[in-house]
Amino acid sequence: MPMPTAMANPQTLLKLMQLVSPTLPVGAYSYSEGLETLVQQGIIAEAKTLTPWLQHELSFGLVRVDASLLVQAHGAALGEDWPAVAWANQQLSARRDSEEGRQQSWAMGRALSRMAVQLHPDLQPWFAAAGSPCNFAIGFALLASYWEIDAATAVLGYLHSWASNLITAAVKLVPLGQTAGQQILLGLTADLDAAAQACLSQNPDEIELSNWGTSLASMQHETLYTRLFRS
Repeated sequence: MPMPTAMANPQTLLKLMQLVSPTLPVGAYSYSEGLETLVQQGIIAEAKTLTPWLQHELSFGLVRVDASLLVQAHGAALGEDWPAVAWANQQLSARRDSEEGRQQSWAMGRALSRMAVQLHPDLQPWFAAAGSPCNFAIGFALLASYWEIDAATAVLGYLHSWASNLITAAVKLVPLGQTAGQQILLGLTADLDAAAQACLSQNPDEIELSNWGTSLASMQHETLYTRLFRS
């Protein structure tokens, strides 16, 4: 499926910008997804070690699973296939391999669900069909579908928002300069595009995960002596 070059409806583009904005009240800024552990262990200590880690996560990590199931849930919501939406949500809960990671997905999902239903009360049955707790990527898919943001644009926005949040965390943790953070984000353009393209054609029965290093870092996070982030 080709990526759109521009969104035809500026109102839809504005809604996408709202959905991926760091001001979205879901608390994304408070999570590092194991990055804090890796920085404290000295595994990630500069830009040239951060970039390969982000690239690996986009290719084989949990965010790739999230994005693939986001696409599935988006399509299912468009077709009003609510059992398929619930299946995608259950898959995301089951594939979390650390308690902090699971709680992050659920907490952000609850916050997004609460906001979405307050903005659009008719979304209540959509989120009820997804199941409770609703994972963030599924809530993102439902709201994107409701706002008529196509799947290709929604998944690219989701991945970009994920990368932006982690780079912002790295700016504080490593630390990196603000310009260095923007250089890293700009350098990920091709990786983000490739990951989004792959997620659009992903067979849901063939979704794979290979991020044992990040999983271990996430599991070890709760035992760190000092922590700035919740995961």
